[in-house]
Amino acid sequence: MARTEMTLTAQDLADRLGGVLDHCPPDRCISEVKPLEEAGAASVSFLSNPRYAAKAKESPAGLILVDGAAELGDRPVLRVKHPYWAFAQAIGWLHPETPTEWSETNLNPSALVGPDCHIAPSATVGARTVLGRGCRLHPGVHVGDDCVLGEDCELFPGVVVYRRSQLGNRVAVHANSVVGSDGYGYVMVEGRHTKIAQVGWVELGDDVEIGACVCIDRGVLGPTRIGEGTKVDNQVQIGHNVQVGKHCLLVSQCGISGSTKLGDYVTLAGKAGVVGHIEIGSRSVVGGNSVVAKSLPEGSFVTGFPARPHREWTEAQAALNRLPRLMKQLRKG
Repeated sequence: MARTEMTLTAQDLADRLGGVLDHCPPDRCISEVKPLEEAGAASVSFLSNPRYAAKAKESPAGLILVDGAAELGDRPVLRVKHPYWAFAQAIGWLHPETPTEWSETNLNPSALVGPDCHIAPSATVGARTVLGRGCRLHPGVHVGDDCVLGEDCELFPGVVVYRRSQLGNRVAVHANSVVGSDGYGYVMVEGRHTKIAQVGWVELGDDVEIGACVCIDRGVLGPTRIGEGTKVDNQVQIGHNVQVGKHCLLVSQCGISGSTKLGDYVTLAGKAGVVGHIEIGSRSVVGGNSVVAKSLPEGSFVTGFPARPHREWTEAQAALNRLPRLMKQLRKG
């Protein structure tokens, strides 16, 4: 589904959310939802964790959703009972879905297809999508509305590219992978997990290769990015708003939770897991089956659960292996 944009006044939002405006003119026009650090005069953002109060005070957002206890000086705020839930509702109102434009043929009339492209009869291309020179779409591929593919991209059978995704030059996506599906975002409201609209997109840099059965979620608001030259193995999960640097290696069955940032030349070995909202420095290596639970500086080499410096982990494992023999000695003594 493509998305359109609409505009509401600050008072419109206050009425819909049952909140009270403070330091904000009621006729201020709000047309988008943005994070605090990216917001502008026409943006609404939110503050639900006091830890980010300083960032909220510096934000140029035209309106900030807060609870009754927040103190942000003269910043324009809308006081509501549940800022995060209010934020989730505002996304849906200001970035509503519009029906996909289907065509009787597999190629929407408004799509632009460059020379030397090969599109299988069962592949579909959505409205306003642009395919660069030499792209190859195998049987069963679906490319949604408003996508851009660079030159010489190849999408293998069963690949799905959701709307607004952007692929650089020479990108390969192998069979049955999904680029741009909804991020895993919910908020608890009155005992129910309520979906947060995911209105961002995915960007894949030049020479990125995506293996088979990979899922890359689009961002909640902005992009999920995979940097130039990065190679993603089969069955990898990349959460919403993840930022992966250049020339990284993400090996089979690893998973990266939302809003985590990887620097350049990072390697995640097989089945490695990374929690959300942390940073892994450039040229770091995470060993197989490891779980990274906190940010890592550049050049780290970590293993284990939770992940720690490799030498420390191997010493701990060696000590653990000696434990049965030591217990026997204690019982004899």
